[in-house]
Amino acid sequence: MSTTPAVPAGLPALPQHPDVDHWRPAVRADIDDIVALCRAMDPFDNPHRVTSRDEIADQFDHAWIDMAADSLLAIAADGTLVAYAMVVLSPSRDVSVYSYVFGGVHPAWRERGIGRVLLAWSLERSEQQLASVETGAPASSRAYVDERNPGAARLLERFGFGVARYFTIMERDLSAPVDEIDVPDGVRLEAYHPDVAERTREARNDSFRDHWGSLETVPAMWAQFVGGSHFRDDLSVVAIDDDGRVVGFTLAEVDEDSWSAQGFTSAYIALVGTVRDWRGRRLAPALLATALRRIQAAGLERATLEVDTASPTGALGLYERQGFVATTRDLAYVRER
Repeated sequence: MSTTPAVPAGLPALPQHPDVDHWRPAVRADIDDIVALCRAMDPFDNPHRVTSRDEIADQFDHAWIDMAADSLLAIAADGTLVAYAMVVLSPSRDVSVYSYVFGGVHPAWRERGIGRVLLAWSLERSEQQLASVETGAPASSRAYVDERNPGAARLLERFGFGVARYFTIMERDLSAPVDEIDVPDGVRLEAYHPDVAERTREARNDSFRDHWGSLETVPAMWAQFVGGSHFRDDLSVVAIDDDGRVVGFTLAEVDEDSWSAQGFTSAYIALVGTVRDWRGRRLAPALLATALRRIQAAGLERATLEVDTASPTGALGLYERQGFVATTRDLAYVRER
């Protein structure tokens, strides 16, 4: 473990717990220990995935995260990392302001109250973050829990969170054929390439403006997404109209670390969208079918995605018609400020 860094003044008081020798913010040298902790928690908290090292390392590169103020590690007397927390203020803050709470306790150290004092610190930090934004926009603390993790759900509810939305995780078996769907007139489908990055970001922001909980994706966030190690240009598809505008997209990632937990190889369809003036023309089904055939041709066994079950765009029905089936759900917990 690294040496203990100083905790900035003005932050919430550090938690107190008899089983924790000391608390401190995370530093880059802690990345591997945090990954090991997350991977110990994953079978209990997120059984369908395995935390990747890149996922944790990227947090240290986000310009909108101050690790000294927004992270906390719980260290046992023998130097073992037994719990951690991350509190992340959304970089987009004009329409709504969100502070996301992440973290957890090693399974061998649970049922001792460590999670309770850690969450109390996290929420105090979350309140500080929300209070620092002076736009007057609605503000809330948010957390996501797999429905197979009732202990985390109960803890959040104890601190005033309530379930605001359900997100269904779906899978599509690619051993079954993928239907051919005609592409609408006035648009062409292409594999995603960096030249359309900004146009695709603009299309993403337009198409998700009426989605629950969605904020504008700022350029820095977008660059990290499409430039990330999991993003796959060759499995992602964009629709470009006659004026050169990106009007729809299906963007995919491949995380080989999670294949062992899933029991199959897969691509994760991270984003599917159509700008609002192109809705109702069956562009989204054509995009999705094209992406599925690309994933199928790559030799992957399944495609996975996550969908808001109450989405006003009818996304759930779109995926069901394309052969996706529901597996489990993530619960979106919200505590309004």
